[in-house]
Amino acid sequence: MEQDYVVVGAGFAGSVFAERIANVLNKKVLLVEKQDHIGGHCYDCLDENGILIHKYGPHIFHTKNGEVWDYLSKYTKWNLYQHEVKALIDGQIVPVPFNLNTLRMLFPKDKADRLEDKLVEKFGFDKKVPILELRKADDSDLKFLAEFVYEKIFLHYTVKQWGFRPEELSGEVTGRVPVFISRDNRYFQDEFQGMPQDGFTPIFEKMIENNKNIKIVLNTDYKKLAKDLKYKKLIYTGPIDYFFDYKFGKLDYRTLDFEFTNYKQEKIQSNSVINYPQNYRFLRSTEFKLMTWQKAATTTTVRDYPRACTEKDIPYYPLLNRENMERYKQYEVEAKKYENIIFIGRLAEYKYFNMDESVASALKKFKELL
Repeated sequence: MEQDYVVVGAGFAGSVFAERIANVLNKKVLLVEKQDHIGGHCYDCLDENGILIHKYGPHIFHTKNGEVWDYLSKYTKWNLYQHEVKALIDGQIVPVPFNLNTLRMLFPKDKADRLEDKLVEKFGFDKKVPILELRKADDSDLKFLAEFVYEKIFLHYTVKQWGFRPEELSGEVTGRVPVFISRDNRYFQDEFQGMPQDGFTPIFEKMIENNKNIKIVLNTDYKKLAKDLKYKKLIYTGPIDYFFDYKFGKLDYRTLDFEFTNYKQEKIQSNSVINYPQNYRFLRSTEFKLMTWQKAATTTTVRDYPRACTEKDIPYYPLLNRENMERYKQYEVEAKKYENIIFIGRLAEYKYFNMDESVASALKKFKELL
């Protein structure tokens, strides 16, 4: 079976690369996907109650990259949704990341005034401070605040999500949810934020389906085809350790179990996403209608239960601790020996990519291919 190009994985990284090859180079692409659908972890669909759900947990698009926004806007119109997340802390639903509004909801006014003044004086207004950096403050009030935020929000959420304490993980992970010295309750401050009006799956359908140059094969592990495949270029977006048959050992990933529930009422939560760092075994609860703006008589939520990933599970997040990063470097060196293979995406590059970063990486590597 001879192909110009083979792309493994129909998530954002693989689909963007396939579309560029097909439309810019006018070359044939075989797109191989292990799941029974395109879209990767961004796949969404209607549940049995007619509610649009994200099968693999909530996805909200945001980016500072105008090129990425413009590229995807060819395939969707956007609801200009600004995402806010709240958390149950000491029995109160408060904004996260922890900000000045959170501060005033959890502390008496005189203490909140003093802490806010010291935060602004030390770090400046509208600044984001990683919690591990705030813990280094030598002021007694700031040290008190740092330990409060660390214990009440950051520590237990991190352990629940990753199975490790924050100090054991890469700063790439621990810096994602800082203390925000601001009254901006939005989870992201990126210039471009939104939800696709018709959902994420139609983006992929418009991008790669019904393209004469793209042949999509679902429900197929590419290794079952590998011995019969001949190609000029292979674009691989799966786990890099699996590609090399775990030559240097297995990399660790985190996976998620999901609990979907439909309620016979229009709305159940006060916010689209509520985190539970202190209570319960699940990490967060998401009510999809509050993100998608769908009108319906019932509503559906999903609860996320993180755990270690086994061979039978779907890997979601690379576990970025020292041991895994050192092992990945061995795979990275090995990958560079293959001039006709491009490794791209969260699993192949072992990075915690957001959606926009996957798209940006695919666009960049395609330009390099040219």
